[in-house]
Amino acid sequence: MVDTPRGNRVHIAIYGRTNAGKSSLINRITNQNISLVSKMRGTTTDPVYKAMELLPIGPVLFIDTAGIDDITELGKLRIEKTKEILNKMDIALLIISTEVILENKELNYEKEWLREIKKREKPFIVILNKIDLVSEQKLCEIKKRIEEELSCEVSSVSASREESIKIIKSKLLKYAPKILAEEKLIGDKIKIGDRVLLVAPQDIQAPKGRLILPQVQVIRDILDNGGIPTIVTLDNLEEGLNIFQGKPDLVITDSQVFKNVDKVLSKDVLLTSFSIIMARAKGDLNILYNGAKKINDLKIGDRVLIAEACTHHQLKGDIAREKLPMLLRKKIGSLQIDNYSGKDFPEDISKYNLVIHCGSCMLNKTETINRLGTCSENKVAVTNFGMAIAEINGILDRVMEIFKKE
Repeated sequence: MVDTPRGNRVHIAIYGRTNAGKSSLINRITNQNISLVSKMRGTTTDPVYKAMELLPIGPVLFIDTAGIDDITELGKLRIEKTKEILNKMDIALLIISTEVILENKELNYEKEWLREIKKREKPFIVILNKIDLVSEQKLCEIKKRIEEELSCEVSSVSASREESIKIIKSKLLKYAPKILAEEKLIGDKIKIGDRVLLVAPQDIQAPKGRLILPQVQVIRDILDNGGIPTIVTLDNLEEGLNIFQGKPDLVITDSQVFKNVDKVLSKDVLLTSFSIIMARAKGDLNILYNGAKKINDLKIGDRVLIAEACTHHQLKGDIAREKLPMLLRKKIGSLQIDNYSGKDFPEDISKYNLVIHCGSCMLNKTETINRLGTCSENKVAVTNFGMAIAEINGILDRVMEIFKKE
């Protein structure tokens, strides 16, 4: 659906040389003119994003990128933007025009990009485009050469032919369901009929008139798996518990009120948070758990990065800029704490002793895993907001109990 957030969509990136026909193909697949098409080289500059429902796959995000062969000064900047998409994509489409072979050009650009895609162990589809420019015999020769040089299967298409669009969609269908199935929230941890109490404080940071995205996603996941969700604010927590005689099958809370909820909840009732559930869906629980434990190793003067994927106006009591720094300094003492927000992750991570990341509800799994990988490569511990707060409050192992077998 149109309302599905980017982070929950399969990211399909389209790469190729300038004038390979990338924009024409994406326009035909989406049935919309989202990318400018022109005979002029380098029409696409920054990546162009198009969210859509691609049946029978479901919600996807197509990303049209600049030409991989642009060697101009401005082109180098465009290619850097294109390379950034490698860390977000779930599936790559590499487009090669028949004109490349007709003009006797080498496939060096394509070989380089395939190496980059393969490094990330992501599925890819190589597409020979503009096949209506050559005869059937010549097409067979061109396709054979490309398959031999790139050592992979090549699909022949034309943006002007409906059957070609069906070929691309069928190829995408091969990979997309597996990617969608990788993200697990909480539904596989509950049984049909389980009573789940959700604690969702409606403070100044909560958007007026609606719930925040992780809360909505978790509620839907519980319903889809036969659970019975009941949602209360913190001030109605005890009344909510009374509905279940104090014994719901699971309690899921906002991490910021972990301490309050744990204080009144029976210790034999499973407890976790929206943030930890999102960490499970988007990242790696073991890495994040071990990162949270590193909080205990922090010393006065150490440097901590608190990172958020989205940008928003800072409000009083902001979790990233006020609450987490306060909790950390109360536990450790004087620390150097930097805040960072936005789609681009800081390049220099090595100077930090710990990175505390948000729940990544606005990122897809691929991008989140890449951020965790950047931290690991630089030997920097990383955790997320919920796990950090749980460890500071001494209840991390308790709130991870439901996931202990993973």
